[in-house]
Amino acid sequence: MTGTFHSGGSAPRTEKNTGEHGGAPARPAGGGGGPRLPFARSGAGSREIHHLGLVAALVLLSVVGLVTEPGNFATSGNVVGILALAATIGVITVGQTFVIIGGGIDLSVGSVMALASVWATTVATQSYGPAVMALCAVLVGTGAGVVTGLLISYGRLVPFIATLAMLVAARGLAQRMSDRRTQLVRPENDAIEALSTTKVLGLPLVVYIFAAVAAAGWLLLNRTTFGRRTFAVGGNPEAARLAGIDVRRHTLLLYALSGFCCGVAALIIMARTTTGSSTHGDLYELDAIAAVIIGGTLLTGGRGTVAGSILGVLVFTLITNLFILNGLQTSDQLIAKGAIIVIAVLLQRRGLRSPT
Repeated sequence: MTGTFHSGGSAPRTEKNTGEHGGAPARPAGGGGGPRLPFARSGAGSREIHHLGLVAALVLLSVVGLVTEPGNFATSGNVVGILALAATIGVITVGQTFVIIGGGIDLSVGSVMALASVWATTVATQSYGPAVMALCAVLVGTGAGVVTGLLISYGRLVPFIATLAMLVAARGLAQRMSDRRTQLVRPENDAIEALSTTKVLGLPLVVYIFAAVAAAGWLLLNRTTFGRRTFAVGGNPEAARLAGIDVRRHTLLLYALSGFCCGVAALIIMARTTTGSSTHGDLYELDAIAAVIIGGTLLTGGRGTVAGSILGVLVFTLITNLFILNGLQTSDQLIAKGAIIVIAVLLQRRGLRSPT
């Protein structure tokens, strides 16, 4: 493994070898090759082309909406509704992007969001006011992420198993706490609802929360040591360990970040629905993973962008909106999403095999 970071007796390289916008640490020319070499070769050009492709898909879907439902699609109310709907799943997707780039996966995001919304809307929590409710949602989400991260990084459980266990446990705990009933946000805590009803420049505050989380995620991934280490850990965990990165602690932080995003998403869905419910977030984990995949992030880790994931969220949200406006069945929508995921993965594999 030492050939991964130094050749010819030179000093070991640090995580600064990781690409600023994605890619595992580059291997030297005589380093024996390996499965991570395509990541090192991938440049900003391929990412920009992929992003332009997603923008083109958004334009095409918008044209379809204008042709099929010209009286409903182009209204300001529908556009705001699309952005508000994208806010909840979008915040979760930001956290999922970090986890997948870091070589993991989080199947528990929907259940953790539901648990955070239920915990924050109990009678006891609401008695302390909206600020404590918001803090409770974020802390519960982060705490669940920490538990998952501990099981994976120090308990050495496979991410799929650990997050699957959290998916079941969090949903069950949410059902137990709420007695399977929907909990309403009390009128005296209408500051929570105001996040969805108060508009600035025509957009509700939840959209700005989404934008803030996305911007913070982009900066964290592309402009900090934490981001460079995330690419390194996802690209080659053993090489990252030899470079001096505490892989286990970093993995724990990635899942804590994902849980934090689930807590913020719980606050958004509480504002939009004025409820806390154990049914919130059903299948959100699939939507988040799908958005990350079509956004260009590799499921094997080591490469990806927050911008691509956000574009993926908008594509899926726009598809959902078009199906609703045209009165198509939910089953057809799920089939379409499944087909998009398969095509995206096949294109990723083809891109990795293509010579540079």
